[in-house]
Amino acid sequence: MANAKPRVKVPKTASKDEVITIKTLISHTMESGQRKDKDGNVIPRSIINKFTCEFNGQMVFATDIEPAVSANPYFQFNVKVPESGTFKFTWLDDDGSVYEAEKTITVQ
Repeated sequence: MANAKPRVKVPKTASKDEVITIKTLISHTMESGQRKDKDGNVIPRSIINKFTCEFNGQMVFATDIEPAVSANPYFQFNVKVPESGTFKFTWLDDDGSVYEAEKTITVQ
């Protein structure tokens, strides 16, 4: 899906070992493969099937996504930040597409 758009909200700063809230949303239709178009043809399945978040190269959150998830999947989760660094967010699509976003945070 060429027009999938990831959006991520991460605080710009935090204190050492503070637990922060991260919010993510990706614009995606999430076709289950069970609907038909106006001509009666099955619309091919096209879902984001995996989402991961890494902090400084270490996995901090991961989930497998099933077809029952609504369009534009939203995830919110908490992470403890021990140091300044970069969060890398990755969404994998059934069609092989990979969508990525990165956000940095400064620990004061």
